[in-house]
Amino acid sequence: MRHLYWFRNDLRLNDNPGLLAQGDADRLLLVYLWPTNRPWCNVTGMGEQRERFLTESVQSLRESLLKMGQDLLVLHGSPEVVIPELVRDYSMDRVGTSRAPGYYERRTVELLRQRLPVPLNLYDNGTLFCEDELPFELDELPPQFTPFKEQVEELSVATPVPRPDNLPRPPAAPFMGVPASSVRPHTALPIRGGSLAGNRRLRQFVFEDQAITTYKETRNCLDGLAGSSTLSPWLATGSLSPREIAAAIRRFESGHVRNESTYWLFFELLWREFFQWRAYRDDIGLFRAGGGRKRLTRCTFEPRSFSRWCAGDTDYPIVNAIMRQLMATGWASNRGRQIAASCLVNELQLDWRYGAAFFEKHLIDYDVASNYGNWQYLAGVGADPRGGRHFNLQKQTLDHDPEGVFIQKWGGNRPPQPLHVTDAADWPIVDP
Repeated sequence: MRHLYWFRNDLRLNDNPGLLAQGDADRLLLVYLWPTNRPWCNVTGMGEQRERFLTESVQSLRESLLKMGQDLLVLHGSPEVVIPELVRDYSMDRVGTSRAPGYYERRTVELLRQRLPVPLNLYDNGTLFCEDELPFELDELPPQFTPFKEQVEELSVATPVPRPDNLPRPPAAPFMGVPASSVRPHTALPIRGGSLAGNRRLRQFVFEDQAITTYKETRNCLDGLAGSSTLSPWLATGSLSPREIAAAIRRFESGHVRNESTYWLFFELLWREFFQWRAYRDDIGLFRAGGGRKRLTRCTFEPRSFSRWCAGDTDYPIVNAIMRQLMATGWASNRGRQIAASCLVNELQLDWRYGAAFFEKHLIDYDVASNYGNWQYLAGVGADPRGGRHFNLQKQTLDHDPEGVFIQKWGGNRPPQPLHVTDAADWPIVDP
């Protein structure tokens, strides 16, 4: 048997059921297709830090595979076009890949299945629980997080599966190295992509620094690595699995201490889990202005206000600092994202999808479910039972940057600008 396995958001060897299932093949072709961001909401392409982190994650996976006598074929192109060609050229008998939430992800798999002359197998590979382990049908998913949590938090999380002891040999293919990124990590967030770096951060945060014991008190810190676990970038690329993190929490609690903060890291995994399954259920509704509820909401767009928000050049210093941090590092804390999103939706009164698209471009921890689910939540068209959140920006500044250190660090104090600018082109043309 000759198998092809397509890596998606599962760039790791540990706890990868899809990869482990390929062990009975005679030949195994491992493939990664570089993602292409779909232009929309006045945003195109991928930010340099997100691209850098993803490049490092792919490089790390390839290096691990080379040590096992395997390799990774990294290509550009549409999966529904490229993979059938590879199946034909290398006489593959079966294709496997991980399951992933999202409307476009689902459509891609459907088109691929239609065009393949061989079976396509999907593997659960990015959530704490498999769908058949949930205590409800997917179309009966609780509409808010709290009832979801109450039904799943006592479920047993499966132990991560081990990495393969060995892998079948690859066919003769034109494997090439992954070009290094020309961008370096920002000194404010000096983290690298890949499973080795992700496991190192997990070990440091949980066992070495034992920062997990105070996580509930520090998680809203605006600076990366200062209070947040900062594990989300490796979760997003699949360099770490949520089950690996859950297992680390269990080991720490059984060997050291269990308190509210250690539980809170698992609590955040449950939030992620909720958004993952909600994205499966909501499908295309994840991108609608009114969300899955089809509620009417503001869907305006004022280009100057949006440009100022993106550039961190608004009248709100705390928002400016957060946006400049995001652009420089590819990351902002969860609280920082909430503050920036609230400004766009409430102060600037813009369509939330423009902000979500901008975050999609730049975040090194972008995943479709968490990004769009959180934006919907804040805009009042998603899972928030209160119908949206409006953060008091002055209060947030006093709570999270009382001495102005974060604002000063990121240049958040900007020269004032008029609310509206009248250009000569705005004046009507009249006959003399």
